[in-house]
Amino acid sequence: MLKLTDRVLKLVAGVALFAAMSGTAEAGPPLICHPFNAGSAALLPWGLGPGWNTPDRSYDVQRLTADTLRLLTPTAPVLARMENMRRATIYAGQDRKVAAALLKAVIDRAKSTAAGSKDPMPWFDAGYLIETYRQNESTARFNMLAGAEGYGLVVKALQFAGQNAEMEFAASLMQRGTVAAEHRQRALAGAPKGSLLAKNLASIGQ
Repeated sequence: MLKLTDRVLKLVAGVALFAAMSGTAEAGPPLICHPFNAGSAALLPWGLGPGWNTPDRSYDVQRLTADTLRLLTPTAPVLARMENMRRATIYAGQDRKVAAALLKAVIDRAKSTAAGSKDPMPWFDAGYLIETYRQNESTARFNMLAGAEGYGLVVKALQFAGQNAEMEFAASLMQRGTVAAEHRQRALAGAPKGSLLAKNLASIGQ
């Protein structure tokens, strides 16, 4: 009886461990493992199939920097920027030089923003890409960052943008605890019922 009980306990423990691991894998880093619904906005090429990691295997990653910058226009919606940088990060994780070139180009664009300009988008893009790189380090083939920090740049973008619920949503996915909850609350408050933002918030609960 004792041996049977021990076996049952081990089985229960194994099932619990598997469930915990499965839940963690499904949740994953939110900037990477949760595709964002960007509606009809222009996006980087992507493959078919379920799951978050389905890049187009025929896509030439040497084009990544040019293609990404082309899509990050001043008028591109924030949700489209988020999905494009998620895809770009997954592609960049295949090639160290491509990853470095993309990150440098996006950061340089923010640094070169004209003095006195309060355009939030270059700062948002730089901060968001840094944090997406950081969250992708567990799946990339190499260390994608060297101590860079992007959340502060997103906060700077929010200061320039004023009330921007989509940026608040993005910021909430970079933090944990009270700070994340505060950003998410502001995003919820600014998300009209049925909007793309409301749908994305519902799909990534916290």
